[in-house]
Amino acid sequence: MTAQPLKKYSPEEYLELERAAKYKSEYYQGEIFAMAGASRNHNRVVGNLYVKVGSHLDGEPCDFFPSDMRVHIPANGLYTYPDLTVVCGKEEYLDEEFDTLLNPKIIIEVLSQGTSGYDRGEKFQLYRSITTLEEYVLIDSKRVAAEVNRKHPHGFWSLMSEAYSLESSIELASISLKLPLRDIYGGTENLGRTE
Repeated sequence: MTAQPLKKYSPEEYLELERAAKYKSEYYQGEIFAMAGASRNHNRVVGNLYVKVGSHLDGEPCDFFPSDMRVHIPANGLYTYPDLTVVCGKEEYLDEEFDTLLNPKIIIEVLSQGTSGYDRGEKFQLYRSITTLEEYVLIDSKRVAAEVNRKHPHGFWSLMSEAYSLESSIELASISLKLPLRDIYGGTENLGRTE
């Protein structure tokens, strides 16, 4: 018996399937990857971020989108759904469907046990191809831990801050927002301790 080769999809095929689908999937290099559901803590953290970032941006020339906004990176072909995306200035979209954003300024991913390695590694590498991206934020949903990676004017990225207690904060410098971890983790339960 021989193994069946994996079907490869074109970006156009992916978008046609995705726009008709009931569930979200990511796309990379011809493959479609179903996205798993999120835990209560994951959803609570995303909701808290949505409220804090949204209220801060009220009246500003920036907007934010929850995980239903697809982001595409033309430089490497990834289509994905960040947990929270901030865009400032004129929004740029892939096409007239206005459902695939091209120019995020900040991407926030809430880590889960299954996605942590990917979000920290390969996905961050792919995100760095977005020329407009200035900050990449990782918030752990299993324990109190947050970090902000920032792009410097010369194009290189570095870890700018990290926080591991409810008494600490992280700062999104590109939109002048300080986020206390106590607010980010409000309503979560059974968070593990950091090492």
